Formats: sequence, structure tokens, C-alpha cells
Amino acid sequence: MLDLKFIRQHMDKISQALTNRGMTLDIINSVTQLESKRRSFLVTLEDMRHQRNVVSDEIAALKKSGGNADQFIQDMRVLSKQIKDTETELSNLETELDAIQYSLPNIPHESVPIGKDSAENPIIKKMGTPKIVDCEPLPHWTLGEQLGILDFERATKITGARFPLYFNAGARLERALINFMLDTHTQHHGYKETLPPFIVNRQSLTTTGQLPKFELDLFKLEQWEYYLVPTAEVPVTNIHYNEILDETQLPITYVAYTPCFRSEAGSYGRDTRGLIRQHQFNKVELVKLVAPETSYQELETLLQDAEKILQLLELPYQVVLLCTGDIGFSSAKTYDIEVWMPSQGVYREISSCSNFEAFQARRGSIRFRKQGKKGTDFVHTLNGSGLAVGRTFAAILENYQNKDGSVTIPTLLQPYMNGLQRIERP
Repeated sequence: MLDLKFIRQHMDKISQALTNRGMTLDIINSVTQLESKRRSFLVTLEDMRHQRNVVSDEIAALKKSGGNADQFIQDMRVLSKQIKDTETELSNLETELDAIQYSLPNIPHESVPIGKDSAENPIIKKMGTPKIVDCEPLPHWTLGEQLGILDFERATKITGARFPLYFNAGARLERALINFMLDTHTQHHGYKETLPPFIVNRQSLTTTGQLPKFELDLFKLEQWEYYLVPTAEVPVTNIHYNEILDETQLPITYVAYTPCFRSEAGSYGRDTRGLIRQHQFNKVELVKLVAPETSYQELETLLQDAEKILQLLELPYQVVLLCTGDIGFSSAKTYDIEVWMPSQGVYREISSCSNFEAFQARRGSIRFRKQGKKGTDFVHTLNGSGLAVGRTFAAILENYQNKDGSVTIPTLLQPYMNGLQRIERP
């Protein structure tokens, strides 16, 4: 959320940011009109309250002198009702302003390239060489079914389309990846592990920016104001909701595993086969709360930590910087990591690493107190997938497939698989 004072003082900057994001400027016109009305109401209220004080003094003086104050009392009743009505109108107007404030996206950082969509995202780096598979590479869903470790048909029978069902070495590989990622981030990158609730309230989703804008993408529990988590970013960022931290506590870094639940509203027809775009998937998430002065340095470190998982698994990938037309609603700057998928001959997103600056912290009132200084400031929040587990699973199947239909387990994962080196057909 942008500060309302900042919005009032920097209309031109916000207008340009919205234009760069490919959004209309109607929202700025609405703010301008509402602000004009708000100022008018405040002036009117000040005048009426002053007049009420004057009349009150006159009534008191008349009563003291034994005079008749009936007309002044009647005038006071009329004035009091006018004040109450104006206060109600002002309150309604401020509610409208709040709604607009929550609907405004973050301002992209100056280093974010201007572009219309994902086609204009520059590639920052490429790591690893796509492996040459000595056969026609099969898609991971075909491999998984042939190996007896994935069953999408039965998952559909149990729940519906776009839910996974793992068996045997497939279930173990999913679990191995979760443990491998958590161990790497806690033991080598210094993150504090947490296991948060998998259900969150409305305020938690408002803090991180999923609400009110993206409610259609969430799974809401009937008869409750609770939602299934779309990502661990939501509960973990809200660990320090409405708290004032000490500067010495920063940076705070968390890593968490959660299942994630998304309706994927608006994505029908895209990536409906396999593990790329599911309604339920597992993810290991990295979250940072840092001082504003260090947040962009922390973003680069966050990116490196997420990349490290792919490097250790020896999976080819590239990093792209999202342009203004593709960046997320709450983000000021985002890098996407994309892993190579041989069956499609393309790189597919496996992690997004973002700096939200104070956007989420302002929504969630997450502040810190600087040593030796009065007052508080908002922390900067960051997060990134470290990594999306199902997509990593898919990338391993496709990049490590063999001519005989088996899949080799990456060396560093073999201890997590009880020494299993290959997944072979039954």
C-alpha cells in the first residue's frame, strides 16, 4: 500500500508508474476528485464546529443572565445534525479513498525496465547447458505415469482436474526435495525454519496484497473468514503483523514449507497437463524483513539463495528481470528464475524473487525502531520461492530421463532417497 500523503504529493509519479504498468489513469482522477471533496468537507466541518462553539457560549451567557436561549438551542440542534451528516459523508468519502489506496499497485523501482508484457523481460543470465537426451524427450506427465509415480486420472476422480497424486518413488522424491531445500536454506544460507498455519485470515491476505484485488484466485472456507494459503509468503510475512521491531533484529530471514492452493482464475487452457499449473502444489518459500537501506542488496542475496538449489541439482536455468508490464501488483522489483524443460524446448518459471519495499509492511503495520532515533519506520519485505517443489520434480524427470525410460536421481538427492539412484519402470 502506498502512503496516502505520498499519493497526494506525487500524482505525476504515480500516473507515470500506472502508465508503465499498462494501467488506466481513471484511478488517479478518482483520487483527485475525492481529495478535492475531502478538503471541502474538512473546511466546512471546521467552520460549523467553530460556529457551534460560538453558539454554545451564547447559550451559556444567556442562561447565566436569565435570558431566553430557546432560539439558540434550536439553532444548535440544527447545526449539530448538519455536523453529524457532514461527518458521515466525510467518513464515507474516506472509505472510498481507502479502497482506492488498497487498489493502487506498488511503484516499480527505477531499475525495472519499461515493457508491455513477459515478451519484453530481459534475460539477466543463463546457467548450465541444456542436457542432450539421447532420445525424444518425454514430458514429465508421461514419464511419471509410465514410471508409476504420478497418476492424474485417479487424482481427478478423488478431487477434480489439476490435482496431483504421487506414488512410491514419486512421493518420496517430492518429500526429498522439500527436505533438501529446507536443509540447504537453513544450514548453508542461514534462514530460520518455520512451519506456519496452512489457513489464514482476511487481514493476512490483505497485508501481502492478495486481497482485495485477487480474491477470485483464492480458496475460501465456507462459513468462515478463512482462506487456504496461496503461498507461505502470506502467513510468514504476517508473523510480525502490527509489531515494532528493534533495528538490531534485522534482517529477519525465514524459510517455510507449505502446500499452496490457488484457483488459477483466468488461466484456463494454459499448462493444464502435468505439474506446472496445479490447484494444489508444494513450495518452499524464503521471506525476509530488512532495513530499507539494505533491501536491494538483500534481494540479490535472496536470488542467489534460490538459484543455489538449481545449481546443486545441476538443472539448467536462466534469470529474467520482469518489466513494468509483467511485474506483480505488490512488487517493486522481481527476478524470475526459469528452469529448462526439454520436452517443450523452453525455460519455465520455477521461482519469483521480489522486493516489495514498504508496500506490504505499511498494510500490515510492520515497523522497526532505529537505534538512537525517535519514531519508527516500515521494514522492507522480500520473498522468493526456494523452490516450487512440483516444478522442480517435473524438471528433474525431464532433464534426468534416460533412453530406457528410467530417470536418474541427482547425486545430492540420493541420500534423501535412501540411496536410490534411478527410478525405473515397474
